[in-house]
Amino acid sequence: MKVMELISCVLLAAMLSTAVSQGPEEPDAYPDCTDGYRWDPDTQNCKDVNECETIPDACKGEMKCFNHYGGYLCLPRSASVIANSNAYEGVEAQETEQVMPPVRQPSRVHQSNCPQGYESDDRNGCVDIDECLYNRHDCQPSQHCINTQGGFRCECPDGYRKVGVECVDIDECRYRYCQHRCINYPGSFTCQCEPGFQLDSNNRSCIDVNECEMGAPCQQRCVNAYGSFLCRCEQGYELDRDGVSCNDIDECSYSNFLCQYQCQNEPGKFSCICPQGYQMRGLRICQDINECETEAHRCTETQKCVNLHGGYQCVEKNRCQEPYVQVSENRCMCPTTTPACRDQPASVVYRYMSITSDRSVPSDIFQIQATSFHTGAYNTFQIRNGDEHGEFYIRQITNVSAMLVLARPVTGPRTYVLDLEMVTVNPVLRYQSSSVLRLTIYVGPYAF
Repeated sequence: MKVMELISCVLLAAMLSTAVSQGPEEPDAYPDCTDGYRWDPDTQNCKDVNECETIPDACKGEMKCFNHYGGYLCLPRSASVIANSNAYEGVEAQETEQVMPPVRQPSRVHQSNCPQGYESDDRNGCVDIDECLYNRHDCQPSQHCINTQGGFRCECPDGYRKVGVECVDIDECRYRYCQHRCINYPGSFTCQCEPGFQLDSNNRSCIDVNECEMGAPCQQRCVNAYGSFLCRCEQGYELDRDGVSCNDIDECSYSNFLCQYQCQNEPGKFSCICPQGYQMRGLRICQDINECETEAHRCTETQKCVNLHGGYQCVEKNRCQEPYVQVSENRCMCPTTTPACRDQPASVVYRYMSITSDRSVPSDIFQIQATSFHTGAYNTFQIRNGDEHGEFYIRQITNVSAMLVLARPVTGPRTYVLDLEMVTVNPVLRYQSSSVLRLTIYVGPYAF
């Protein structure tokens, strides 16, 4: 009886052992897919979940749902998304075979002694899981996934900052990075300069542009200024209203006193000219040419050259007329033995002078001086002939001298011949005599 029970136990154990070894082996571990994927037992891979089909009203309003690997995007209906050379345009998206990103199959182990973020390798060691590579992260599409040991972090691109879970553009222009003007755009900014400046090599500062070296439109001279330039003209020119052209200044139209005789305008300057018989002295003064000294005259041997303002005059050296006889070049005597000389001046002396037009009056122009003097004699001076209109008068200075004075302005060209008489009375010797100085006055045509 005991032997039979023992045999029955052995047979039952063998049968159980055979049944277990033939049955299917249960997997060591069940597959675990990341968010947005589900396990496909047919392909033995993780397959993307089309949230646009599984989530009712995934996108609101005028936004359209576009399926994406591991998630979905809500974009305007006019937007187009191209992924893996397959375009999703408009409302209807073309169904194409999706190319799956590399999905690492989970290890078939019952348990893992590795900490979170790590997994066991073939040598029972722990290696880091690259969540970024295998799409096991929750970073937003606008963020970068950065793998770290045992985990990952989400970073915003340059020019963005994290607000909550989103990346928003940083308005760098708020921080006054630019010297002049700042233009912000998504993810960055650019600096611009005001007219007359250009961006420096640091792309932020503005430096002055030297327009004068870059072909400024100034007609004559260019002066660079900070942020601009100025056009200047040479002496004798003035800047036009357009700010770049130069116009000649007609200096002669500004004043009548620039030149003594006549002003002649020239480009950028002026010059003074003198009439015939004058020469320029300095820049504006006209000086009479003494033709008698320079021998630029045509007087004969019997004539004397008398220089005038602006010319000359040839006069005869012997101007004595009967009953006078010549005793010297300019002096004529009337002999006392000649009866015709009894009522005539004893002598006539010839003198010549020239004065300018419009001379200020009264003006002393000629001094008369007695050549001889006798004790007890008294001399008086007068204009005997030639002053019919009273332009002159005599002012006696002493007993032997007097001054001829111009009383009224005279304008030339004009000639006066005045007989200036000196009457001598000697009460001691009881005699009276007179002598005449015949003065020829030439009035020039100009006031110089």
